[in-house]
Amino acid sequence: MSLSPGDSLTSHNFGLQIDGVMVEYLAEVSGLSMEQDVITYQQNTANGQNKVVNLPGVKKNGTCTVVRGMTQSAAFTEWINQSIAGQMSSARKNASIIMMDFQNTP
Repeated sequence: MSLSPGDSLTSHNFGLQIDGVMVEYLAEVSGLSMEQDVITYQQNTANGQNKVVNLPGVKKNGTCTVVRGMTQSAAFTEWINQSIAGQMSSARKNASIIMMDFQNTP
């Protein structure tokens, strides 16, 4: 789809779903990362040659920074406050960050 004269490009919009329910539109998402250690060890093959082997190690959690949009959902605020207060039984939920296109479809 091409732009018509006078149309402008829009920036990406992000949505936050908690347990499958869209609760917040986000203005910015940054810092999505994941790290994993590498375990390197040496072993001898059956014919006596030295062989270096790499295996996947421990996964490390990353940090995700979100900037809230104009909606300022009460459900999102409540979820954050529950985790800060240590109410982990009710705060543990599945969350997804979804990138939307210019028509707000995932």
